[in-house]
Amino acid sequence: MHEQNLIAYLLLLGDSALVQGQRLCEWCGRAPALEEELALMNVGLDLVGQARNWLEYAAALLDDGRDADALAFRRDERAFRNLLLVEQPNGDFAVTMTKQFLYDAWHLAVLQQLQASSDERIAGIAAKAVKEVTYHLRRSGEWVQRLGGGTDESRRRMLDAIAALWRFTVELNTGSDGEVQLAEAGIAADPTQVGAAWLKQVSTVFDSVDLPLPKAASHFYLDGRKGLHTEHLGLLLAEMQFLPRAYPDATW
Repeated sequence: MHEQNLIAYLLLLGDSALVQGQRLCEWCGRAPALEEELALMNVGLDLVGQARNWLEYAAALLDDGRDADALAFRRDERAFRNLLLVEQPNGDFAVTMTKQFLYDAWHLAVLQQLQASSDERIAGIAAKAVKEVTYHLRRSGEWVQRLGGGTDESRRRMLDAIAALWRFTVELNTGSDGEVQLAEAGIAADPTQVGAAWLKQVSTVFDSVDLPLPKAASHFYLDGRKGLHTEHLGLLLAEMQFLPRAYPDATW
């Protein structure tokens, strides 16, 4: 039972990082400034690298002949276990940075706990990733403050972004039964503690520029952990997976 729960958990971590990294890389050639394009690409590449580590571990446990690349490029939408938040379209820069910040706050809280995981491979991956995600959170948090406390237009866009994305944060405050069991075994992060840390971080940044904190999201009819996604993931995967599916035997 623990192994199946662990595979699902590794896919949650790996798929979420992969999809968010793919979204950020969609800004290539379209960012508002050259420096921002480089920063977005670097964060995206960090996340893709982390995704590979989680998916390699998942592939080893599955032991069905697939590797990390196969899990990334040969699975259909319903087999992905990423958070609903990360699959949402980039929108404008305010939407992108709000989404990144909400994800980063959850991601860092998870990784900080996973550094002490009783699973040595998980602890090792987390210890490396936490350094990168600490920077990701600092950067996205500063952009939330800059836009939320900037001009009337930037603040309006931030408020619109929060309103559009907040319903997807229910997954950041909850965990599956399998995650709870893994947490009790000392393997995974405790979803309750992660949710509390996430809310504290978000509240601190929002309060610093008087952005109103919406009422906690309590339910959403889809669930990324169960493979029930919004319509946006299928479109993202169609683009991301096109080349390896069209030319499955191609090599560099």
